[in-house]
Amino acid sequence: MVKRKRRRLKKSVKNIFLLLIVVFILSIVYLSTDKKEPVKVMKTETPKVLKKKKEKKNIDEDSFMVSCKKLNYCKEEFEDRYKKYKEEHSNLSIEDIVTYVNLNLDYSFYTHTEKTPILNKETMLVNKYLYLDSDYVPDNLEAIQSEYSRSGMKLVKVAKDKFVEMSKAAKKDGYSVIAMSSYRSYKYQVNLYNRYVKSDGVNGADTYSARAGFSEHQTGLCVDVYDGKIDYTNFEKSKSFNWMNDNAYKYGFILRFPKDKENITGYQYESWHYRYVGEEIAKYIHENNITFEEYYVRFIEPTI
Repeated sequence: MVKRKRRRLKKSVKNIFLLLIVVFILSIVYLSTDKKEPVKVMKTETPKVLKKKKEKKNIDEDSFMVSCKKLNYCKEEFEDRYKKYKEEHSNLSIEDIVTYVNLNLDYSFYTHTEKTPILNKETMLVNKYLYLDSDYVPDNLEAIQSEYSRSGMKLVKVAKDKFVEMSKAAKKDGYSVIAMSSYRSYKYQVNLYNRYVKSDGVNGADTYSARAGFSEHQTGLCVDVYDGKIDYTNFEKSKSFNWMNDNAYKYGFILRFPKDKENITGYQYESWHYRYVGEEIAKYIHENNITFEEYYVRFIEPTI
């Protein structure tokens, strides 16, 4: 009886051992088998759906150009550029898209440049796309009285007269606005820019200094100011800066490179750099918080 039980126990152990071996083998086989992800069924769009999408895109593009043509500064020959810029900057209004493309902002700075079409007028624009010849010297340059400037500062007569008038008004109110840099010749700008390049490299210099021929200082219409006490680069910290913010436009001057407009002007914010554009234009720019570039494209260029 005991022997029989032992045989049964021995047989059971043997069966359990065999079962474990089978389970082990099956586990190895299962783990070594590649698990394939379920095939995703791609939905194919019917020709009808694709046609509707294409028609919708065409309608959107046609609608854009219809709206564009309502702007007197829309250029039909720029249609492809407008649409491409719109795709890349979908958050912009039609007005801004047209303005920026007309300014060549869809191209890199200092590319696709041309000679500025207006000379010797306060409506002229000089920037990183519009340049002056190396021999250009503005008409009617006059020295600014030493009471309101450093020695040797000059501006075009109309800008000089208005600057002096503005400085007198500031002085009467207890502030000081002094010209520390004004007209610069092409040659002067060559040396200045090259010096900055040696210090900060081309990319660095281009953020705050103009290449020769592309500098507004050559127009005789812009002036860098300070209060006679602190360095001009800290003009924003002076009380005179606040006075200029409230009053400069009344005398035809605008802050040429304002904050948050670097993508348009091409230059970093400069609290000390002012440009004479005339009282009417300055007032509009001041009230609408736009750059001279934007005003130029929308109101001046279409009349050229």
